[in-house]
Amino acid sequence: MKRSPLRSPISLRSGFTLIEIMMVVMIIGLLAGVAAYTLGDNLGVAKDTKIKSDLQTIQTQLMVYESMNGFPPSTEQGLKALVQQPSSSPAPRNWRQLLKEVPMDPWGMEYQYVAPGRRNTDSYDLFSAGKDRTPGTDDDMGNWRK
Repeated sequence: MKRSPLRSPISLRSGFTLIEIMMVVMIIGLLAGVAAYTLGDNLGVAKDTKIKSDLQTIQTQLMVYESMNGFPPSTEQGLKALVQQPSSSPAPRNWRQLLKEVPMDPWGMEYQYVAPGRRNTDSYDLFSAGKDRTPGTDDDMGNWRK
């Protein structure tokens, strides 16, 4: 006598149920949320570090420019004076290219340069306009002490 082909108990239980799949998706979503929350603050720290590094690099090149020429670039000449020779007055005596290009801040904006400075009246102000991209607001980060 032949047995009828019945399904074994293992074959009836071989797939995942909808509840099991939903639980896995919820756990993955929870882990992604925790990772995003944890990394969110690190992004702000990284942007602040980039600004500090860029400001230090630019300040160093401004010191070299001033030592070569006896004066820093004017506000009109700006930071472009470190990349290409200024054609406006005061004309530098011993100009040479000090940067390949002026770095941009983390928000894609140019660093601001004002000489003489408003905050550093005996020198110059060099700063990022910050997240709001508006100079003169509280989120500006520059070469002055808060």
